[in-house]
Amino acid sequence: MNNPDVIIIGSGVIGNATAYNLAKRGLSVTVLEKSPIIGDGGSSRNGGGVRQSGRHPAELPLAMYAIKNLWPGLSDELGTDVEYCQKGNLRLGKTKEHLDILKGLVKSNTAQNLDMRMIDYKEAREICPYLSEEVKGASWCATDGHANPMLATLAYYKAARRLGVRFITGVDVVTLRKIRGRIAQVCTADGTVYNAGQIVVAAGYESRKILSSVGIDIPMSQLLMECIVTEEAPPMFEQMLGTAMADFYGHQSKHGSFVFGGAHGFEPFATAGDVQTSSIGTSSTCRAIIGYFPALQHLKIVRTWAGWLDDCADHIPVIENALPGLTVGCAFSGHGFGISPVVGVLLAELAAGEQTTLDVSAFKHDRFKAKI
Repeated sequence: MNNPDVIIIGSGVIGNATAYNLAKRGLSVTVLEKSPIIGDGGSSRNGGGVRQSGRHPAELPLAMYAIKNLWPGLSDELGTDVEYCQKGNLRLGKTKEHLDILKGLVKSNTAQNLDMRMIDYKEAREICPYLSEEVKGASWCATDGHANPMLATLAYYKAARRLGVRFITGVDVVTLRKIRGRIAQVCTADGTVYNAGQIVVAAGYESRKILSSVGIDIPMSQLLMECIVTEEAPPMFEQMLGTAMADFYGHQSKHGSFVFGGAHGFEPFATAGDVQTSSIGTSSTCRAIIGYFPALQHLKIVRTWAGWLDDCADHIPVIENALPGLTVGCAFSGHGFGISPVVGVLLAELAAGEQTTLDVSAFKHDRFKAKI
């Protein structure tokens, strides 16, 4: 079993989606995960946004394809309710600076035929009656939404298992190795060597160290993100919510809890390896939320969590066949969950040597090389 058609390094939502799509093709697949827990990285530690609005122009076609073709039927396909809800995305602004940012996003995204527009406070409040009067306007994309990241990650895992994919946890991959000019081996910290016809690296920030063993460096850093979950509340709003400055984002889940992620400015100073939430982060996020949604001020926080993003220098991912035998999918910069179904398709197509459904030429790692 150490010689499958494909080895995938990383069992987050991207790796699991890729495994599932490869197994559907009848290929034998082994997934190696460093953590003892499936989906223990950013895949289970994010706000669950499934959005097109606010995407980089290179990423937007992926998000639009996923939302049109994959997310609506994903629960049925995988046999697990991933709690996909397509009720729109309000990105809110309080100041002229905020509104100018939102107008820029609308202009950029509508240029690529996304149905997105600016709305005033009155219309925003009609969509979500719980907004603070400080909100002056918002961007609105009715086809955006949200889903449950943990359930989606595990849904791909279970569906892949049913198709025969082998998952091995607690495996610390340290290097890749070439044989006759082709990446063909995965070497682990305990000395185990796995052989495969194709290797997919989808290990978040850990991908940088692994890829460096074969001369590839992707300029990304670890960036801490923190989330909070509230007690259950009566249904209040179904939209995905965010702000012009992206200082917080979130939604009300299917069972009533609110899930919010936030940024407080101190993320670059977090201690590597420590994924504990901080008093700075949680209190900052709560103050920001209350400033936009005063009605939530008395809700109790039932848990918090933190995780690392693989933040790329230009904030878009690397998706490519980087070397013979090597497929790469990493550096998603906190935007990966919403496009994970289509990225799983694309990485499977790349690994299987097929023509990709969408153009991925903008996501090659050599875009960072110096131009002479």
